[in-house]
Amino acid sequence: MCAPVSIRPGYLAVLLGLPVYLYPTAATLTGIDTEAAEVRVYSNEFGYDPQTIPVDVGRPIKLVLDNSRGAIQHDLSLPELGVSLKAGAGQTADRRLVFTHPGRYLFRCSVPGHGEAGMTGVFLVTTGGTETPPAAPTEPPGEGKVDALPEGLSRPRQPSAAPPVGRAYAKTVHVALETRSVTGLIADGIGYRYWTYNGTVPGPMIRVRQGDTVELTLKNALDSPVTHSIDSHAVTGPGGGAPFTQTPPGRTSILRFKALKPGAYVYHCASPLIPHHIGNGMYGLMVVEPLRRWPRVDREFYVMQGDFYLTGDPARPGLHEGSLTKMLSEKPDYVVFNGSVGALSQDHALKARVGETVRIFFGVGGPNVTSSFHVIGEMFDRLYREAGTEYATNIQTTLVPAGGAAIADLKLDYPGRYILVDHSLARLQKGAVGLLEVEGRADPSILQAVPVMGGAAGHH
Repeated sequence: MCAPVSIRPGYLAVLLGLPVYLYPTAATLTGIDTEAAEVRVYSNEFGYDPQTIPVDVGRPIKLVLDNSRGAIQHDLSLPELGVSLKAGAGQTADRRLVFTHPGRYLFRCSVPGHGEAGMTGVFLVTTGGTETPPAAPTEPPGEGKVDALPEGLSRPRQPSAAPPVGRAYAKTVHVALETRSVTGLIADGIGYRYWTYNGTVPGPMIRVRQGDTVELTLKNALDSPVTHSIDSHAVTGPGGGAPFTQTPPGRTSILRFKALKPGAYVYHCASPLIPHHIGNGMYGLMVVEPLRRWPRVDREFYVMQGDFYLTGDPARPGLHEGSLTKMLSEKPDYVVFNGSVGALSQDHALKARVGETVRIFFGVGGPNVTSSFHVIGEMFDRLYREAGTEYATNIQTTLVPAGGAAIADLKLDYPGRYILVDHSLARLQKGAVGLLEVEGRADPSILQAVPVMGGAAGHH
């Protein structure tokens, strides 16, 4: 029998004196199969079966990670000992190893978000009924982590509204999306590692005509940390296309569907853990124009609200990851338009002129927070509530649920700076604010300040 090859133990192993030995792969072994007891661990979204595994000290085992029940890639990692098995959807992976000391050896799925969602377990290594020491309490990995802020970091890019389709016939439309990890500023001095479609937050607006056939190509970047997919609410069929587009890093999927219903529809990543992907910025709008076109407007804008959850103290300068713990508690650190605080201000403020009509395609990616969308000082002359077919007129504020959208038309009658908000106004402090700057001549018959006679305002 081949001698075991020792691997260097991790920090915890050094402290506890828990060495582990790893055998070479099965292809290079002879005779070990008859001596190694198979330990099969099934993985799915999100758990292991079994989660507690008793093992005898000194007994070689063949550890098998069976992902035949999983829809995406999972792994089984003993992080402190440097052991990791990775298996794609429908696949298995195995390793030979032997534990030489009793103890509790914690294992988890190291795919971002999976361990935090409960994909954990423990090897209970005993010798003749020896009691094992209790496991030390551990903080979920990354929950308090804040790295140094890279130099020259800027806000994530944001897309413009896609132009109107401008045709009266249906055709096949080809759409290409690439899922990429992007590091950018979510606020001044506060960096965040986003997951994106095409490098922007929100993802690009996809615009087609009712009756079009859409061929959507989804590529997952090779350096992506996880499997990604797309669920479009414009798709008629199971999962909005998600079951057909679960795409591992470095791979490509193609989805073809017919755009049957008009409206503005949210699309988002639907790979487990779904809110984790959405909460990292993976959402956008797919606009399906009706056969009878919407009324013409002078300008169109694309705005999406999202809620973000940061590791550690959100006010601490540095580079943050997403916090699954905060997300599951529905306690966002930031609620923002178009991916970051100030994304719709200064050079990126929405701009128009007096007399123009503008259309705002407004969506809420979520994953948790509903928006009370309002433009301070304006009314929605025509509002397609939840982006439906019928419209209401002269609406002040509209409720847009997570995963929903609205289409709002405004006729601009007076110049100045108009503030876009979520009228759950405490969210102003979390970043939910944007600007619409309107140029032109003021009409005093619409609005003017009236001088107060006899001195200071408030005295008559």
